[in-house]
Amino acid sequence: MLDDFPPTGSGFREHELRARVLAELHARPFEPITGQKRILHFAFMTDHEGADRAQAALAQFCVERAVPPPLAKAKHHRVELTPTVLRWERHGEFLTYTFEFPENQRDGRETPPFSPDAGELGKVMRLLPQPGPLIVAVDLDLRPEGAVGEGWRRLFSQNELAAADVAHGLALVATDFRADVFGFVRILVLDRGLGELEAGALSQRLLELETYRTLALLGLPCAQDLSPTISRIEAELPRLIGAMREAERLEASRELLARLTTLAGELESGAARSLYRFGATKAYYETVEQRLSVIDERPVGDAPTLRQFLTRRLTPAIRTCAAVEARQDTLSRKLARAAQLLRTRVEVELESQNQNLLSTMNERVRMQLRLQQTVEGLSVAAITYYMASILHLVFEGLHQEAHWLNPALATALFVPAIAIAVWWNVRKLRRSHPVD
Repeated sequence: MLDDFPPTGSGFREHELRARVLAELHARPFEPITGQKRILHFAFMTDHEGADRAQAALAQFCVERAVPPPLAKAKHHRVELTPTVLRWERHGEFLTYTFEFPENQRDGRETPPFSPDAGELGKVMRLLPQPGPLIVAVDLDLRPEGAVGEGWRRLFSQNELAAADVAHGLALVATDFRADVFGFVRILVLDRGLGELEAGALSQRLLELETYRTLALLGLPCAQDLSPTISRIEAELPRLIGAMREAERLEASRELLARLTTLAGELESGAARSLYRFGATKAYYETVEQRLSVIDERPVGDAPTLRQFLTRRLTPAIRTCAAVEARQDTLSRKLARAAQLLRTRVEVELESQNQNLLSTMNERVRMQLRLQQTVEGLSVAAITYYMASILHLVFEGLHQEAHWLNPALATALFVPAIAIAVWWNVRKLRRSHPVD
């Protein structure tokens, strides 16, 4: 078995998955960010085949621009496209494209935050084919706090503003989680002395926070679509159980069992469709919680922090998904128990019917046996009478020659022997036939 694994530089034969497991720890490293940056982040839903096509298109895009293409099974790739940097990442059900633009100045003066607009900068994404439906679009502006001042509050909806000091007070983050006219969710990061790696890590965590927050909410429409069906089944189940208690005929029990089976199939169909979505929602929500814990928020004025904002809006949606999933599970068990009880009743009724049928068949067999015995008796009597009549005719013929022979007496003497012989032959014939 060890011969299937060639030795490595250490001289030991390694597990076939060791390299992939080790590489996973370094799959998405934090990229250092220096100075003021503008970052556009896109996430597209896709399947495995769509991701392969997108990766091939990215490879062709890189070759045309004389930059290294991604490896065949790469999960992430970084491309230097002067003056832009593209980071591409492949996930389970989506792909992300992150474009990093350098600081922009006009006449030696810094432009306002989020200028130029994301619609203009986002044209770079159109150089690549869209791999699937767009699910996330983020416009993140990272710049020194002194370049913006207190005017950052006016950049967002005041009723939905979320802001916090993060990274031990080295940065301020503000957003309203609303899409602007170009479809981008704006996130402003004001730098108060972040290091290059700290700025890169914070930016990436904020982008992941918005990405996973959006993906986690995909379970809510699924839960809302399933709720009416679950409610209808929940209301119908007690009625069926009540009818089951009153059902007396086998046909009625069978109809109820068919109805219960239909409801169970309908419920399981919805559960199968939502199984992955609810599982993914739970995993994405846990990732959101982890990202919020890492950035170490502190309140800024009277504005809610990102965690407070998301807890008030995201947590109820996640609980709704969990509640629908729990209702599915509980209702499935109730339907299974009801169907099992009804199936047991049907089986008992069938056994009772079969018992009655067997009793009827046994009675018929007994009647047939009596009839057969009667027929056999009549047959013995008839055959004996017929043979005795023939023998009597013979004795009468002999009486013409031998007057001493009494035909009547001779016939009477032979009748018992004839009857015994006929009875014995009939019984032998009956026993020679196989019994089914």
